[in-house]
Amino acid sequence: MGVLTRVLRSLGGEEALERLAALPGSDLTSVLLALMRRRAGALSGPDVLRQYRSDRFVAPSEVPFEVLRAAEDRLLGALPPSFSVLGLAPVAPLGTCSVVAEQDQNNVVSTVRGTEVAADPTNALALEAALRRQTGPDDVRLAAVQRVVRAQLFSGAGRSAHFTLFAAVSAGRDRGSLSFERQHFAEHIAFLREACGDVEVRVTVLDPRFEELRGSLPADPSRRTGYYKGLCFKVFRDGVEIGDGGFVDWTQRLTGNRKERLLITGVGVDRVATL
Repeated sequence: MGVLTRVLRSLGGEEALERLAALPGSDLTSVLLALMRRRAGALSGPDVLRQYRSDRFVAPSEVPFEVLRAAEDRLLGALPPSFSVLGLAPVAPLGTCSVVAEQDQNNVVSTVRGTEVAADPTNALALEAALRRQTGPDDVRLAAVQRVVRAQLFSGAGRSAHFTLFAAVSAGRDRGSLSFERQHFAEHIAFLREACGDVEVRVTVLDPRFEELRGSLPADPSRRTGYYKGLCFKVFRDGVEIGDGGFVDWTQRLTGNRKERLLITGVGVDRVATL
């Protein structure tokens, strides 16, 4: 018997979960807040310290702060002036990963207030880019550095439950003949080489029309494509994967406009800092 099945049986069956899920957002928040207050009220100081000692979500980073900060400064310092750097909120709307990027909701940390702890700054930047694209015709270039939390189990250096990601996105309208894609792909690759030094960029072409963008860049034999469309890439330094990116349809789905285009790039700051 699974954990959820066992718990629901003790509460009266699947109907209990269905009734909670059907509550209006504000009503569900009230119930969850009352529940968390009651559970927190039953804790003692030693209880909190015990969780701090054992919970992988709350332990400090193993990478020294000054090393992380130096890597962040390198990445931000290499950004072209056309990019706007944002200080993103530590939480995002519920569904930012599962709806926008089609990731499993169990891979993020949902909150009792109808939000989720930031898990990927590219998703949040896509939301902001979609808003800005609706208020003006110009291409939008945004970037951010954010400490994020993932619920999956990771192991190895730079792979803890929380880590720092650098993200850059370029959003605009389809101009035909891959004009938008060509311009912004070249900008992102040039930035990565400037910021990360001697890197290898491996490209997977998902649509034959994008083959010309790859140019002399090597193909990625793994072909792990995820949510990318048209073309995606991975970035390696000293044989270690430090980042990835590609074209996605997130702003199309957010705005309902199939002409919108979005290129995203993400770099694991912890990995860059420890190489």
